[in-house]
Amino acid sequence: MTPAHSRTSTRIGARAGLVGLTALLGLGLAGCAPAATDADAGTSDAGASGGAESRAVTLAVHSSFPNDEFAAAASEATGYDVSVVSAGDGGELTNKLVLTKGAPIADAFFGVDTIFASRLVTNDVVEPYRPAGVSEAFTSLAIGADGGAVTGDADFALTPIDQGATCVNIDPAWFAERELAEPKSYEDLAKPAYRDQTVLLDPTASSTGASFLVGTVAKFGEDGFADYWQRLVDNGARVEQGWSDAYNGQFTQGGGEGTKPIVVSYGSSPAFTMTEDGSATTTKALLDTCSNQVEYAGVLAGAANPAGARAVLDYLASGEFQATIPDSMYMYPIDTEVSLPASWAEFAPIPSEEQLHDLPSAEIERGREGWLKTLSEQIGL
Repeated sequence: MTPAHSRTSTRIGARAGLVGLTALLGLGLAGCAPAATDADAGTSDAGASGGAESRAVTLAVHSSFPNDEFAAAASEATGYDVSVVSAGDGGELTNKLVLTKGAPIADAFFGVDTIFASRLVTNDVVEPYRPAGVSEAFTSLAIGADGGAVTGDADFALTPIDQGATCVNIDPAWFAERELAEPKSYEDLAKPAYRDQTVLLDPTASSTGASFLVGTVAKFGEDGFADYWQRLVDNGARVEQGWSDAYNGQFTQGGGEGTKPIVVSYGSSPAFTMTEDGSATTTKALLDTCSNQVEYAGVLAGAANPAGARAVLDYLASGEFQATIPDSMYMYPIDTEVSLPASWAEFAPIPSEEQLHDLPSAEIERGREGWLKTLSEQIGL
């Protein structure tokens, strides 16, 4: 059964079902931020002329976002005329925001993930802002103005909106049929018993692959991660450019003719490979192989409508929008008060902090290019 959360090759990807957002449109949302007033319309921070212009606010997003549905829902909630523009995958979005610093392509952005987040802070691309009413869950994952953790009531440079866990997934039935014990850890994948069974994602081409790379750096250290990848390749691991090629093309539960029972995917993937009666799932995420991938939003420095940008961030962090994230984005909401679908709670639990192999965003920014270079030189990516 092919997961409904099919992803692009360069980031946590293609958001298909938009049920959550479209349902939200029919609820007549109460605004999560005050609606723009006539007074606001005449006092745009960038000197916009006329009420219509100063009520307009633009959100730049990655290319896998429900643009039209979000624009309608956010406009309803905030009272601003919200438009959404796509700016490529997460890496491309980051680059565009950095290159247009001072003359930004939008007022706010969403979709830069952990792999690239610190680049926006170190390049002074964002204007710090703490959305209204956010809980401790947001604070614990937010990035501060110095690129580090946020303490107390300080503003956020980057506000976490959703998160996903990059994890190795397996096909349990494949192993049961062969009376072979299921792998459980990073180390297991390099054992002879699991030779020629694994599909990895190229971290130079896929942010999901890069997230898995970060997990291996966290686990084996900067002096050991490349040797671990070498052991995987020597054990017959196949490296694909992106998630769809790996999961749909090579994985035994990907819906095609794949022959590999082990693949890098997401902690939520098993919720989308459920049996028809919903009583079980045909895949399993190995929770001891997970790294967290947070997606951030922020106000862009020099925004034409900073007040509107802040209202959009308030909406992204609101309970109303957070409740739509599992169905519309196939990610975990940051708001821990949001109830996950029953299938997620049973088959796609969020890995615990003890299970996650993570590094601070600033450390990823410092080391990423060097890790990629080392890996390319050692195994020929």
